[in-house]
Amino acid sequence: MRIAETFTSVQGEGILAGVPSFFIRTAGCNLRCRWCDTPHALRAPGVRWRVEDLVAAAVSSGARYVVVTGGEPLLQREVGALTRALRGADLHVTVETAGTVAPEFACDLLSLSPKTSNSDPDDPGWKVRHRRLRSDLGAAGELLRRFPEHQLKFVVAGPEDMPEVLSLIEALPEVRRDRVLLMARAATREELARRGPVVAALCVEHGFRYSPRLHVELWNGRRGR
Repeated sequence: MRIAETFTSVQGEGILAGVPSFFIRTAGCNLRCRWCDTPHALRAPGVRWRVEDLVAAAVSSGARYVVVTGGEPLLQREVGALTRALRGADLHVTVETAGTVAPEFACDLLSLSPKTSNSDPDDPGWKVRHRRLRSDLGAAGELLRRFPEHQLKFVVAGPEDMPEVLSLIEALPEVRRDRVLLMARAATREELARRGPVVAALCVEHGFRYSPRLHVELWNGRRGR
């Protein structure tokens, strides 16, 4: 597999925020979100890892929870073999994906992050492709039907994003509404301090969960944390 990095930290987002976890970050993505917080995983070819070596690294980390993320991990041909082997090693597996493709894989928690128009890149060479991919919800719906244990995470800057978020939820009837999370669009502690309370108020208004961004709060978004 093409891997951008592996590291042990605490999960920064979602319903498992704060849980010690081993992260496997794959290289490559088919989207180009303007606010992407892992640009080093987009275009870099990464380092080739064998599935068995990744599983051994996860086991030796001492963490019971593993997060397979990216980039877009579902683009990796070996993602099914990796996730099945991790679960076979008695590890809890979260797979983080934008939901634009739906290959066969295994997980204990599907972490789905559909993209809204606030993610559209400025690059005209990518904008049309990015918009087309994020707007097609067929794969996302298939994943939600396949994995009832899921969470839906939306990156939100403010109230202007909510009509689109609500529209996406309406278009995905398989979503468990108690597993919808909003998180502030923030790459730095300063942005998080400014936008976090706004997004928390939106969660109260609409009955969704607020997701922290611990990697931003604790390490200011530094890589490998």
